[in-house]
Amino acid sequence: MIYEDNNCLYLRNGNELLEVKPWGENSFRVRSTKYATYTGNDNALSEPVSAHQAVVAVNEGQRQGTITNGKLTAKIDAFKNLSFYNQNGDLLLKGYQRNRVDDMSAGSNQDKINHFNSALNIDSREFKPLTGGDFELKVRFEAGPNEKLFGMGQYQQDFLNLKNAKLELAHRNSQASVPFVLSSKGYGLLWNNPAIGDVNFAKNLTEWHALSTKELDYWVTCGDQPSEIEENYANVTGKVPMMPDFAMGYWQCKLRYRTQDELLEAAREFKRRQLPISVIVIDYFHWPKSGEFTFDKTYWPDPEKMIKELHGMGIKLMVSVWPTIDETSSHYKEMQEKGYLVQTERGVPITMNFLGNNGFADFTNPNAQDYIWQLLKKNYQDKGVDLFWLDEAEPEYTVYDFDNYRYYNGTNLQIGNAYPVGYSKAVYDGQKESGKENIINLVRCAWAGSQKYGALVWSGDIDSSFQSLRNQLAIGLNMGIAGIPWWTTDIGGFHGGVDDDEGFRELVTRWFEFATFCPVMRMHGDREPHTVPLSQEGGGKMPSGGATEPWAYGDQAYGIMKKYMTLRENLKPYIRETMAAAHEKGTPVIRPLFYNFNQDETAWTIENEFLFGDSILVAPVLYEKAEQRDVYLPAGTSWINVHTGDVVPGGQTISAKTPIEEIPVFVRQDAADTLLPAFDALK
Repeated sequence: MIYEDNNCLYLRNGNELLEVKPWGENSFRVRSTKYATYTGNDNALSEPVSAHQAVVAVNEGQRQGTITNGKLTAKIDAFKNLSFYNQNGDLLLKGYQRNRVDDMSAGSNQDKINHFNSALNIDSREFKPLTGGDFELKVRFEAGPNEKLFGMGQYQQDFLNLKNAKLELAHRNSQASVPFVLSSKGYGLLWNNPAIGDVNFAKNLTEWHALSTKELDYWVTCGDQPSEIEENYANVTGKVPMMPDFAMGYWQCKLRYRTQDELLEAAREFKRRQLPISVIVIDYFHWPKSGEFTFDKTYWPDPEKMIKELHGMGIKLMVSVWPTIDETSSHYKEMQEKGYLVQTERGVPITMNFLGNNGFADFTNPNAQDYIWQLLKKNYQDKGVDLFWLDEAEPEYTVYDFDNYRYYNGTNLQIGNAYPVGYSKAVYDGQKESGKENIINLVRCAWAGSQKYGALVWSGDIDSSFQSLRNQLAIGLNMGIAGIPWWTTDIGGFHGGVDDDEGFRELVTRWFEFATFCPVMRMHGDREPHTVPLSQEGGGKMPSGGATEPWAYGDQAYGIMKKYMTLRENLKPYIRETMAAAHEKGTPVIRPLFYNFNQDETAWTIENEFLFGDSILVAPVLYEKAEQRDVYLPAGTSWINVHTGDVVPGGQTISAKTPIEEIPVFVRQDAADTLLPAFDALK
């Protein structure tokens, strides 16, 4: 039974109710349930959207229906399959269904002739009942052999096009599942379901899989170019705030400044050397015990005085916080009794074992959000701390037994991927209520919608290697397409770097050059050799890594880094314009070449270059001891080599030299007068 109701198209098939509802420009939200009603959860579709009058047509005799919203049309056919078409009638997406026509009354004779009969008996929507009433869900679509797919968030791999990839829909340290995919066919799809599962973009079909859920929920949009698709998506899930000016500069971090004196000495040295610095960071275990959310007075005796001096130097302070609550801390018992901690289904209620037995604060619980924020406000913000580093945001369970954890909003299997959204929201809401504007906080994980809460996502505890650098390039670009425009890495990687090793010095220099053109330029890492702990108590019991300051890697690296730090400062007016586009339209700050040059077929295949804003093309050096590399310049404009001044017509591949102090960078010829003077810093 196919029918129209209140500007929506419905299919009633036994106890399944499928709804296709206009939801934003050229877009539909699709829900299906076998319960009596939908859950009412909007999940990532959190933004209000204006009503769009759809055109609905139902053919009761042939048991078919269509609904059109702007450029996008959805069709339910006589065989209960759903497909989507653009305004030109081109098929964008169709349910993968392999069954045969047994009901000879279904549809017209022509429909039966065109139907691909199959004895496999596979439906495009499969609800498999679980004990207790929920469902394991699989949603299948036909696969396009030449289709290219992008987005989906942060996965540690070095390819951009996700076609033929299988991805876990779950968070881990260095993995953030943000389930929005953009297709070269001209559509975007948000899997609007925070359940744990996976997606397989296979050669023979695309299959989305949720291990435990109450309903099917996804959102589809279309557009004539990638930017239109991306903007439609941002309009329904939210946009980043305007990035504050200070955040566009250089951020200094390490594992870890152990004391107030160490941090201040590093900051003073930046000023003595006249190096630009915007933010300096206090990393983890500056607290006496996890869950106290305060400075250990032994090592940080006067935070207000320290912060006042930093502010006098024009430096903002970011402080790391963890959602772990040690069972011996002063807040554990109260939080456990009030249901503010993530619970276990079996075994002891300890979800992380690291320097003590810890539970995780449950950021799906609004009361827990407020409880934690009040501690952060009292012990950090009221003392002058400017922004927060929300670590462990996946959360990073000691054992990733996703079926063993229960949240306020449901089981981990049902809603676990929404956890980092609540974490960012807790701090964002608190800061906003206290009067802060243009909020930005560093966070180690995200899901769709995190961006609206000022989430600057970084790629986690990654390896220090050129392979890892190649991974980060693909990750940053796919995060932007997935709707997370604020993204950064640990320059040089987190694990394994040795400051005086010549191979690592080459790597950290190349990474520094790449990071100059990332949304945020941030140094961090757990460098070797380590220092020994200061004590066996409180904030003194953690060892610390080696130096990460630019002068730590020898004179050659330091000279190069100083030039690129100056370049970053020079580019601030351009960065400000780029950040305004992210704030106003959801535009990725760094993006694949096809985003601006979608008519250039070659641009869709380039995976080792990117655009920083509209007018700067960057070709990072991704292999050790590289003396040159190929660079493709998109058609439609001419490009100027910032190092040589040569003007090169687009639509061709050239070879560019890559001495250690240079990575290939080109600016559009029509932006040269504005941009080229900034690159004088590299001379």
